[in-house]
Amino acid sequence: MSKPLSDHDRRKQISVRGLAGVENVSELKQNFNRHLHFTLVKDRNVATKRDYYFALAHTVRDHLIGRWIRTQQHYYETDPKRVYYISLEFYMGRTLQNTMVNLALENACDEAMYQLGLDMEELEDMEEDAGLGNGGLGRLAACFLDSMASLGLAAYGYGIRYEFGIFNQKIVSGWQVEEADDWLRYGNPWEKARPEYMRPVHFYGRTEHNPEGVRWVDTQVVLALPYDTPVPGYRNNVVNTMRLWSAKAPCEFNLKDFNVGGYIQAVLDRNLAENISRVLYPNDNFFEGKELRLKQEYFVVSATLQDIVRRFKVSKFGSREVARTDFSKLPDKVAIQLNDTHPAMAIPELMRVLVDEEKLLWETAWDICVRTCAYTNHTVLPEALERWPVELFAHLLPRHLEIVYEINRRHLERVAAKYPGDTDRLRRMSLIEEGGQKRINMAHLCIVGSHAVNGVAQIHSDILKATVFKDFYEMEPHKFQNKTNGITPRRWLVMCNPGLAEVIAERIGEDFIRDLDQLRRLQDFVNDEAFIRDVAKVKQENKMKFAVHLEEHYKVKINPNSMFDIQVKRIHEYKRQLLNCLHIITYYNRIKKEPNKQWTPRTVMIGGKAAPGYHTAKMIIRLITAIGDVINNDPVVGDRLKVIFLENYRVTLAEKAIPAADLSEQISTAGTEASGTGNMKFMLNGALTIGTMDGANVEMAEEAREENLFIFGMRVDDVEALDKKGYHAEAYYNHLPELKQAIDQIAGGFFSPKQPDLFKEIVNMLMHHDRFKVFADFEDYIKCQEKVNALYTNPKEWTKKVIYNIAGSGKFSSDRTIAQYAREIWGVEPSMEKLPAPDDKH
Repeated sequence: MSKPLSDHDRRKQISVRGLAGVENVSELKQNFNRHLHFTLVKDRNVATKRDYYFALAHTVRDHLIGRWIRTQQHYYETDPKRVYYISLEFYMGRTLQNTMVNLALENACDEAMYQLGLDMEELEDMEEDAGLGNGGLGRLAACFLDSMASLGLAAYGYGIRYEFGIFNQKIVSGWQVEEADDWLRYGNPWEKARPEYMRPVHFYGRTEHNPEGVRWVDTQVVLALPYDTPVPGYRNNVVNTMRLWSAKAPCEFNLKDFNVGGYIQAVLDRNLAENISRVLYPNDNFFEGKELRLKQEYFVVSATLQDIVRRFKVSKFGSREVARTDFSKLPDKVAIQLNDTHPAMAIPELMRVLVDEEKLLWETAWDICVRTCAYTNHTVLPEALERWPVELFAHLLPRHLEIVYEINRRHLERVAAKYPGDTDRLRRMSLIEEGGQKRINMAHLCIVGSHAVNGVAQIHSDILKATVFKDFYEMEPHKFQNKTNGITPRRWLVMCNPGLAEVIAERIGEDFIRDLDQLRRLQDFVNDEAFIRDVAKVKQENKMKFAVHLEEHYKVKINPNSMFDIQVKRIHEYKRQLLNCLHIITYYNRIKKEPNKQWTPRTVMIGGKAAPGYHTAKMIIRLITAIGDVINNDPVVGDRLKVIFLENYRVTLAEKAIPAADLSEQISTAGTEASGTGNMKFMLNGALTIGTMDGANVEMAEEAREENLFIFGMRVDDVEALDKKGYHAEAYYNHLPELKQAIDQIAGGFFSPKQPDLFKEIVNMLMHHDRFKVFADFEDYIKCQEKVNALYTNPKEWTKKVIYNIAGSGKFSSDRTIAQYAREIWGVEPSMEKLPAPDDKH
């Protein structure tokens, strides 16, 4: 019997990782040693693992630079329409392995490191995540950058270079504790500072109205310093740019008014200006109306628009001589996509630039603005919608407030002309909400100032038109579109699950990586014994690997033959981690009642961060850890049920957990999860979904057929009907004995014997003011989980459903999403052509 392959040897056999040619490998070794010796350490004996990581990162980066320069040169010469994706979040994760995948360097680097006595996976583990996002919205932006480069679009991601990204989560005696994410501590090999493109950004001050126009004067200036990160397309030699702005105080800051406190204090106060890019606000789906946040939003918008206008003026077929001055051509050369309302200030800022600085007529400027901008809505939760107090606006951005008022005046004039005498409609559609304190509704500003408005899944786009934005849809139906979210198959299949990618490639070739619809061809193999065996084997290997990871990092021993039941996402009431908890408790109670019955063994894993100020979410985490403490130490249960809270869930942990999952929990109340993207990652990686008909789950059920998912619970209409009728939690509590038992255990201190009333607020919320109707779906959820258990005992039938799911997941590539944005919103055409490779031998 041959001895089992080492990890390195197993990786070598995976063809999707690229070829390891001899010349290639020896050149990589040379470059690696050059970086190690000349940029890092003189003595190989004192090099640390981090030194080796940096040497490898710089070696791989060398392969990007030529392509990056060439791509940007190509755009300058051909002058295509450019796409500007503006987002306050880019949740990028690690860069090294993704770069190797997209440049087909993975096997060559692996072999080079191996020959130098190093383990590439250990080096990859030295890299910090770039955690510049909270969850779905920020990760979507990252997937979109990958797809825009892979489809050859002249696209730029613009955002903020936060010094501190999403906090690191520690669990200390069951509670979440936050620590600062000092991700730049050791430096970032993937970014390049571009001080030559520094831009001034203005705040505060006042406006002066003269016959020649309006001037915004006496402002405070903060400088925006850009850092560029290369974004490589998949094996097409395209390298686009993500440009993130960092705040710098100008040299004169606070010194011209050499006031009391004097010089030293003035220099110390530079921190105040530079705080703008200090830290990411850690809220997901929640609006916190803080001045610093509004500053961040205007900061990214102002710096980016200056960049856009500068590039528009000089880019004219390589001629620097004649600057473009005709702004009527801006919409033919520029598309701006607003990722939620966070960059909504782009609309009044573009108007300010065109009217105040470029002296265009308002009507002309407005037409340009609307044809250039488009807005993506990400949520219907009212607490998430941005509504800025007018007073704050007036103080921070006085000129922009005047412009918003003028936009609103003209907008309401059009509404009044179309609906004479309908004053309530005027009130509903105004950009300014009257009442206690006047507020600016940023979503309304975005709709009025954009030519396209889209939701992120079909059901979400329909809800927008029927409810939240109904009045706007009635007035301008042509603006409203759907663009169902997607994920990049490079990171979320080839990179995180090479075993599965290889098993697929053996059957249908490698082209699916660029054209994920080809996965449909796997339907032909759904009864192929060998394929069923291979898919199941890859899943088992991924589970073993994740089990080892959990043992190393969390000291928990888990049964790799149990079903891995995983819910990973931000902790939020609408995502209903509490419903999951109620199932866990119910299953536990059933095992305790009949300990000698054959139970399907499960390891339930729940992970995600709670916003630091979201008390209920933090209590939910405490409940999960408490349930785990009881169940995991109950000898009667043994390894038939384990509950694990996955600490510090982030992109890099997702890449390990998702390929190992058997069951994906997507259980939000119907009508609350705009799309979800984790759901798509699990589907592509061979997990089955238990979920409600919400967000993209609906389209997943359409693509893979509903009988291949475990769909349960109320639909949107049922939720609406229940709202009309009135939701009474006690009724469910009284009629469902297992629900009553679970709630009584939580309330009575069964899971917190030392603090019996620890969870009384959670119970009180569930019983008396649960907006998300957990109890209403409890019974159907439990029944559905029984079906899951039954199928899991039949591995072959389970795996067939897995194959149907993988075969149906092609639609959920972000390549498809981006091709639709490109054609239907931006007016550009995706291209599958490769750019010429730069000559690597200089």
